[in-house]
Amino acid sequence: MITYRTCCIATQHQKELVIKPILEKELFLQCYTPDQLNTDQFGTFSGEIERRLSPLNAARAKCDLAHQLTGCDLVVANEGSFGPHPNLFFIPANEELMLLRDYKNNLSIWTSVLSTETNFNSLEISNANQLGDFAKSIGYPSHGFILLSSDRTQVRKEFKTLEEANHALTTLTKGAGRCIAETDMRAMNNPTRMKVIEELTHKLVKKINTVCPSCKAPGFDVIRVNTGLPCMACKSATSSTLSLVKGCLSCTYEEEVHYPNNKQEEDPMYCNYCNP
Repeated sequence: MITYRTCCIATQHQKELVIKPILEKELFLQCYTPDQLNTDQFGTFSGEIERRLSPLNAARAKCDLAHQLTGCDLVVANEGSFGPHPNLFFIPANEELMLLRDYKNNLSIWTSVLSTETNFNSLEISNANQLGDFAKSIGYPSHGFILLSSDRTQVRKEFKTLEEANHALTTLTKGAGRCIAETDMRAMNNPTRMKVIEELTHKLVKKINTVCPSCKAPGFDVIRVNTGLPCMACKSATSSTLSLVKGCLSCTYEEEVHYPNNKQEEDPMYCNYCNP
């Protein structure tokens, strides 16, 4: 376990409010957030800057930036993504990834969580009544929203009042007659997202505290999922999980855990042969 070290939290959106207390209590770290850290350069939810990196690589870039800026050799960064749930297509989802990079020991530990607890939403609007309804639906004023021109070239945000937002609405709807209202997904303006980041931090701590049985390095966790659980009826392999392989980030030690879902056969309804 990593103890009594200084950790830099690479954020400019106040994520340290939920990350810092957990890391300090559970890992005995001394955490801080540097000033003038521009993580928006790797992408913004409002679209001014496109995120060109994968979530994991974006988190790596944030860690590297903070490391270069501060010289701190232990850095944590988070990256969030929003869109339709991969399996429940009509339900919005929030996927959060968190990465700890230990530059001193050349170690990277990351984990992620997929949550349907999100107010992520986007809607074309043309008048103040529609704006008021949208604001209410996403939880304003505790949750923020942004307004974009219909071609997404103009962005307005940080509204202190609905009256202020209505002035922006008037400007953005000139010509096209409509604009786009979206939930502000930046953590400091979205308590719902903050709760997911808090959950993710606990998950990362649990992974860090799980050490390799062989070399005692932190971060011993699932590295592969093997499918092929046999069908109860025809015994052919299904796409359901047969086993999990846990591996070490520092040495080559691995352990295979069979039947992690406490069943040795799958229901025929999930079989491609019995239920094509």
